[in-house]
Amino acid sequence: MSDQSRFHDLPQSFRYTLALSGVMALFVVWDQWHWWNTREDYSFGFLVPFFVGYVVFDRWEQICNLLKGKGRNPEIAAEGETSGEPVKAASPHPVASRVLPPAAYLLLAFGLLAFFLGAFYRAGSGPSNPGSLLIAVGFGCILLPLIFLAVPKGIPNPEAAESPSWKRVFGDTRFVVASLFLFPAFIWVISAPLVSVVENTISLFLLAQVTQIVFFVFDMGGYPLEQQGNTLILPTGRVGVEDACSGIRSLTACLFAGSFLGAVFLKELWKKVLLVGMAMLFAFFTNILRSLFLTGWAYANGPEAIDGTVHDVTGYAVLGLTCVGLIVLLPLFNFKSEWIEPEELKKPE
Repeated sequence: MSDQSRFHDLPQSFRYTLALSGVMALFVVWDQWHWWNTREDYSFGFLVPFFVGYVVFDRWEQICNLLKGKGRNPEIAAEGETSGEPVKAASPHPVASRVLPPAAYLLLAFGLLAFFLGAFYRAGSGPSNPGSLLIAVGFGCILLPLIFLAVPKGIPNPEAAESPSWKRVFGDTRFVVASLFLFPAFIWVISAPLVSVVENTISLFLLAQVTQIVFFVFDMGGYPLEQQGNTLILPTGRVGVEDACSGIRSLTACLFAGSFLGAVFLKELWKKVLLVGMAMLFAFFTNILRSLFLTGWAYANGPEAIDGTVHDVTGYAVLGLTCVGLIVLLPLFNFKSEWIEPEELKKPE
């Protein structure tokens, strides 16, 4: 580890904040362990602590450089040190100084309220969807403002020196450091179950769409079948499109995969949001393919043929195909075109 990234060289307030955040994260893990261990669709949660640790480790050099006033990119600092000239830095924007601290305190107050309400709810009724969701949301709303407030005020950000005035609002070092903890702060919301009402609403909506699409495709293909609610009646028997086939299970896992890939491999926020959106679309599309395959298999071999291994393997295939699709998209998201001016043709003498 380089001298720039030693933990004990960081500001004391920042070190204490990281230690407190680690303790709170352990409480979140303890709370969500129940769901990871009892609900198969949330078993991916066992990976979340390791992925959070990796993201922090991957960004550690950037965090340390920012706290030393050298920006995210160490090359900026190295260039200034080599030339012997001070690195040009922008002063904090007045709007950032007036608006961001009060907003941080408000978010912190909301986070504390949500976290402790969730903790009391869990203490009274044990593991529950509302309690886990409140704890996860509260943790994220506590971590980000704590990180913001723990960064000493006035640390320059060389990368914001040449930025337009309005962009320097978000170039404040405190804001940039806090933004690097966005994934570790809120990924826990995905690894915890949604409130039952919300989860059931989404599941029923997806279930209806899947049933309608499967019926339409087979009907247009000339394969006779009948739809009764979420049940398809085939010549070989009845096939019920159950909640597990709605795609809600694969959706949460694919959201986690998209969030992690976006956090690690993409820089711009809009690209990360777009990748998460693509993860949702891929999850829905691949689940449609899975339902079509299972219905076709039942059409050919009988409804009992899709139970067990065939049903489970196709479920894992949905997540695998989605991850492959997202990985294929990453080079496109990071593609940068450069226009090279051709050399002027020399006039013949």
